[in-house]
Amino acid sequence: MSSMTFGQKKFIPTAPDKGSFPLDHENACKRQMLKYMACLSEHTDNNSKCRDEAKSYLQCRMENNLMAQEEWTKLGFKE
Repeated sequence: MSSMTFGQKKFIPTAPDKGSFPLDHENACKRQMLKYMACLSEHTDNNSKCRDEAKSYLQCRMENNLMAQEEWTKLGFKE
């Protein structure tokens, strides 16, 4: 039995513009991620205290093609 009904268009999924990126299966940025998570834990999840660690992690992801290259200002950082 078919799951489509008459007149229904076929669903074609598309990737979101932001908010979704490949997982780091190779653990290329694991060290940076762990430093960021440790910083968050140390500062009671106050991410404003961990901006350097966050920037380092995002830089690693961009360098390893785990996310698109983006300007720091668009990611909430000043140049």
